[in-house]
Amino acid sequence: MASASATTSPDESASHVSSSGGVAPSRLTARFRALAAEGRKALVCYITAGHPDPVSCVALLRGLADAGADVIEIGVPFSDPMADGPVIQHSSQVALDHGITLSRTLDLVREAALDIPVVLFSYLNPILAGGDDVLHRARAAGVDGVLATDLPVGADPEREAWFGASGLDFVRLVAPTTPAPRMEEIGRHGGGFVYLISRLGVTGERDALPDDLPETVQRLRSATSLPICIGFGISTPAHAKAAAALADGVVVGSALVRAAGRSVDDAIALTRSLRAALDER
Repeated sequence: MASASATTSPDESASHVSSSGGVAPSRLTARFRALAAEGRKALVCYITAGHPDPVSCVALLRGLADAGADVIEIGVPFSDPMADGPVIQHSSQVALDHGITLSRTLDLVREAALDIPVVLFSYLNPILAGGDDVLHRARAAGVDGVLATDLPVGADPEREAWFGASGLDFVRLVAPTTPAPRMEEIGRHGGGFVYLISRLGVTGERDALPDDLPETVQRLRSATSLPICIGFGISTPAHAKAAAALADGVVVGSALVRAAGRSVDDAIALTRSLRAALDER
């Protein structure tokens, strides 16, 4: 069972002053540094809050942590998830039918009390609807980072400053078609890690990784010092191992959500197999 961890107070920044007087890294940064020191790759697991149901979701969060997840992205259900494929769209509707809101998402994170970093994954509208203090409430619940899928760098400087002042790592998305100067700008305004979308289109499982993925990772590596995690289309241990060989970690979403729809045990078993593949020498 994942153990409870102390959360930092809402007025601290993602990198905060430690008791010894130095600047302590965020939990996301610390996790990636520890993995790099061990020569291991990060397994980032996405689930939809409240799916398959609120009670099972808490068991799922804890089970994924126990099975070897390094970071969990918890998706806030949204009525119009334009960037998501059918599996995550369906899970979002199931969660909405259970009455899951952003506030209830934070309740699930608080109840799970994980000892690994948690990233709040959301479209912008639910975050804005949560009120001016929603990001501080997220930190108090145990959230370490936030990813707003539809807030690109430079689109709304005032809103981005609001995110930046929250003390949460602002995880940014990069597409395979992003030019190098734009990659550099995204890296300067991001935190925790960069989520590299492996291919254009919506989320979902695929049969193979894109042929141009190594070149895309190389361009992004030249543009930022942040860890790089590859997502979109990674659904099997073989996919995860191949993608992780190029980057610092992988993000697995639709395959886990599909497995969770069958049972929590199926999702945990898939996570264990992904972890084993990443740790193979």
